[in-house]
Amino acid sequence: MSKKWITAKLPEFVRDVLRDFCLVSRELESGFRLLDRSGHVDFVLLSHLLGQEMNKGLLWHLKDTAHVLFKHDDRPGARRLGQFLDWSVGYIFHDAMKLREDAYQQQNYAPWFRKLRDQDRNGRGAGIGDDLFGVLDQTNESIQREVNRIRFLLSICRRLFCEYLPLHADNELLARFLFAQNDLVREVFGEGYARLVGRIYGPRPQRMYVLAARSLRRGGWADEAARALDQAEALAQDCIEVREERQLLAPRPQ
Repeated sequence: MSKKWITAKLPEFVRDVLRDFCLVSRELESGFRLLDRSGHVDFVLLSHLLGQEMNKGLLWHLKDTAHVLFKHDDRPGARRLGQFLDWSVGYIFHDAMKLREDAYQQQNYAPWFRKLRDQDRNGRGAGIGDDLFGVLDQTNESIQREVNRIRFLLSICRRLFCEYLPLHADNELLARFLFAQNDLVREVFGEGYARLVGRIYGPRPQRMYVLAARSLRRGGWADEAARALDQAEALAQDCIEVREERQLLAPRPQ
């Protein structure tokens, strides 16, 4: 990939990294809640998120896209924030790889070994079996450490996005994503959602909807663009940008 091509695609990379981070966060937290309730990790979910070298999953794609974006974003102030985000996403990926392996051990080896140990309670290897069983306890401890680290790093990423994304406050694709997938973003950022939007758009929250409407209009989505402008107008009734954008919209069918 050439530097020129990456620079031209930077708005898409920003949108894609936030989108994939939100999707990955939602899936991981769903799996972690299952662990909290049952004590077991969802191996299938982790395998789906990670994938393989020749068939990468969403988390793997997030890691790769984040590395490209944060390596090439030269906006003032972006380099250090990008390095922190790149490192955090990469660490989440590698911890998820370890978690998948531990989940495999827990799901496949643990039941088989428990059965083997119980069958040999009075045999010559009984004591050794008890010693080996301690490895399973260590695996469970490793799982909990990995989950705790991933949860912590996800929270750090949310904080970092609140500092990094304001550098891309003019990104129409980012605004369009925040508008179109608002429920997803609110779910992932929780109480930090208001801070995220506030940091990006400052005292002009309607700007998010105006930029989203502009992107939607250019893509031929007139009705969706009009709905975005309705929300912008609800926040700022006398906004000149809203009026100008409405004039550019094709008349909607009656």
